[in-house]
Amino acid sequence: MDKTQSDCPYPGCFFCVMKEANPSKRRASVLKFFRELPSQDDNGQALPISSLWNTAMAHPNDPEFINLGIFECMAALIWKGLKNRRWLAHDQNIYIPYYAAHIIGSYTMNMEEFAEHAVRAGVIPPLVELLRGRLTWVEQRVAVRALGHLTTYPSTFTAVADHGEVLELAIQLASSSLEIVYSHFYQFVDQRLGYHCDLLTRGMGNAETESRKAEEWASQLQCWSLQLINCFAFKPEFLRDICKADFLVKLPGMWGGLVNENSPAGVGLLRTICQSKVGQGHVAVADIPGTIDTLCNIARSSDDWQYMAVDCLIWLVQDASTCHKVIDEAAPMLIDLADISTLGDYKKLGDTIVTVLQECMQQGNSRRTISTQTKAEIDELLRCKKSFKLEKNMLKEDLHIKQAAALVVKLEGNSLFSSGNIAGAAEKYSEALALCPMKSKKERVVLYSNRAQCYLLLQQPLAAISDATRALCLHSPVNRHAKSLWRRAQAYDTLGFAKESLLDAILFINECSQSNDPDLSLKQNKVPNYAERLVKKQMRTTWLFREAALKRGGVHCQGDASDVFGREADDSEWETASESDAESDARGEADDETYAELVFGRCRTEQLHLSSIKAFRRNNLVSFLLSSSEKKRLNQIHFPHLLAEPVELCL
Repeated sequence: MDKTQSDCPYPGCFFCVMKEANPSKRRASVLKFFRELPSQDDNGQALPISSLWNTAMAHPNDPEFINLGIFECMAALIWKGLKNRRWLAHDQNIYIPYYAAHIIGSYTMNMEEFAEHAVRAGVIPPLVELLRGRLTWVEQRVAVRALGHLTTYPSTFTAVADHGEVLELAIQLASSSLEIVYSHFYQFVDQRLGYHCDLLTRGMGNAETESRKAEEWASQLQCWSLQLINCFAFKPEFLRDICKADFLVKLPGMWGGLVNENSPAGVGLLRTICQSKVGQGHVAVADIPGTIDTLCNIARSSDDWQYMAVDCLIWLVQDASTCHKVIDEAAPMLIDLADISTLGDYKKLGDTIVTVLQECMQQGNSRRTISTQTKAEIDELLRCKKSFKLEKNMLKEDLHIKQAAALVVKLEGNSLFSSGNIAGAAEKYSEALALCPMKSKKERVVLYSNRAQCYLLLQQPLAAISDATRALCLHSPVNRHAKSLWRRAQAYDTLGFAKESLLDAILFINECSQSNDPDLSLKQNKVPNYAERLVKKQMRTTWLFREAALKRGGVHCQGDASDVFGREADDSEWETASESDAESDARGEADDETYAELVFGRCRTEQLHLSSIKAFRRNNLVSFLLSSSEKKRLNQIHFPHLLAEPVELCL
């Protein structure tokens, strides 16, 4: 120890302290270091703090530093940065509050015991000050992360909730985080704060890398804000503050949770609110215009959060106080999902849906408020389920006769489709569905997908979405029928639902890459022109900063396929304000995933590469999980040429 200290020009150097071989001497020196550091003004303090952050990230469950006063030290350093701007501007001290808050968040993310120690050490008040925006958005990001961890534990939740402004600040931040990051960093390419750039890229990137990382951090800022709010939403006494119309209406469009798969997105917070049977939060959700429609779209999509939207709608239909408000919008969507077997951890989801709708029909008050059309659709669903049970007792010969009859009618439909009689073909597919045994799932997938193609050509996108969804629910595995995915992507595009269209288009390309169907399998690893065009278009439309850029004049629009880019601007600030088988799109439907490079919100490549799936996840556009085999395959794909879009049937 003495030799090490004599070789080092800095007395009490943290790195020298950590080299001490004697454990008891090392602990005593570390304890002294943590006690004295906040009162010192020496140069080079940022380096040991960043080293402590690396240690906290690598070993968040190690109690050694917890017991030696690291929380007290970090809280004091944050206060010092907030109160002494002269010290903050000296040397590299500007980095210290960021790393200090990050260290607190890392050590409290797994261990409730550590969280309790942090609260006793007084970390909450300085974290709340960072959350207010006393410094910048990068400190807000780590502060909301740390406070979010503290609110997850029963023993420390109250300590955070006692600071009444935390919930309101988190709501403001979830709503404005994207605009804050865009206006205080992304928009000012030439005037970005140097320490922001260094933190984002570890000093190893250029403006392009900084912009990409800023999108990821903006997404996390929103995601972690929603996680904090979600902890409050489990407490009925806070639902009134959360369930305000101007906030609830934004939640379905908040996709911040996609960067961190373990955190709820906006629809996840809606799910928590709808699950509560006290506080009238679910009633507030039912009263927000457009929310039920948006939940229906998410429920009929290939989004990872699909099951959350389904949960919301089922609970709202089950509740007598909200059923009459949502049933006419929710029932058609739930009926489309009635053939689904398993969705995530949901077992026998289709049976649950049928039971819920049947109970709704049996309730006198609810039945009187249901429209005639919805009643008819529910009655038809119940009739189909009854037929399915009766088929179990039918002779195999009778089932074969029904299946053969359905096949004949389907072929008639195919012939009409080929001759251009699209309406006639749709009618034939409907007849075939009425004849086809309920247990013949593969054939029913084809019929629904073919009819969806007809509805697309007849400019009936809602009907196309319904049929494509039914085909995807019947297919095994669920949501993996390539042609139906493409048809639904087109239908959503027609209606202007860019995220849903993008999700389906990407999953369609992935399915084509895995398909053994010669019509669908990739041809020399080429992405179809029509799929590339749609994905590029929807990427532009769903760009993370699009709304903020539009608000500040940073987006140039040219029709639907608008170019999106952030315009460089002046006056960057330090302080932030907390302010199917029919259309066999098959031939082209053959691709692997696509990589569309987003730079300043603009696709700079002419071709799409599969690694854009990862970019989508970073930008909070897509919740799409790839298997390890799929990821390996993506790295082998290139796209030298483009294909034309076909219009064919699933035969």
